[in-house]
Amino acid sequence: MDPFEVYGDVPAMWLRVGMVVSADGSATDEQGWTGGLGGEADFRVFRALRALADGILVGAATIRTGRVGPHRLRAELRARREAIGKPGPAPIVVVTGSLDLDWELPLFTSAESPTLVVTCTNALDGATVPDAVRPHVFTAGADSVDLDLAVNELHYRFGLGHLLCEGGPDLATGLIGAGLVDELCLNIAPTFVGARHHTPLLTALPRRVESSLRAVYEDEGVVFLRYELR
Repeated sequence: MDPFEVYGDVPAMWLRVGMVVSADGSATDEQGWTGGLGGEADFRVFRALRALADGILVGAATIRTGRVGPHRLRAELRARREAIGKPGPAPIVVVTGSLDLDWELPLFTSAESPTLVVTCTNALDGATVPDAVRPHVFTAGADSVDLDLAVNELHYRFGLGHLLCEGGPDLATGLIGAGLVDELCLNIAPTFVGARHHTPLLTALPRRVESSLRAVYEDEGVVFLRYELR
């Protein structure tokens, strides 16, 4: 399977959630992270989804772990991305209702494509944001982040048509619950972590959400499911 080719069959305006879970449904491994679940097959799809996107949405709680760095493209994917008219790596877009972030992280100091930060007006009014970062911070909502408005701003103000959300569960749930997600790319790893280390894929949805199965792939024992949500 060539992930860049098979996952590239979507419109220019698209919002997909890309996540991996264990076979017993946990979104993290024993260390509380996703890296130990799907192996190299999952990473190939992870890298391809990033290379296809115009912007990569990540929740603030995930950023605060310090394990999300700037988006860096491998040479092959950079060339393929440039061939479809997308120069440079897609920016990371941090979604935060508090602006409680470590501005010294490489994500904010050494990203090739400057990291964007979406927050709410009240948080920005009371925050100290470095001068180098402030031009890349914008608000959507007064007391909390309005995800509908944020996505609209990313699409039309910043020109980021194809968005990829990598979680965490709260952000993915918020986007799905608001009816903003076109596709869920769910990778099921052939491993079990047990209840002691279980992290749910989603938190509390406001309503039931229906989907249709768009495609199924398999690589190195990992099952890749694509669900269209609307």
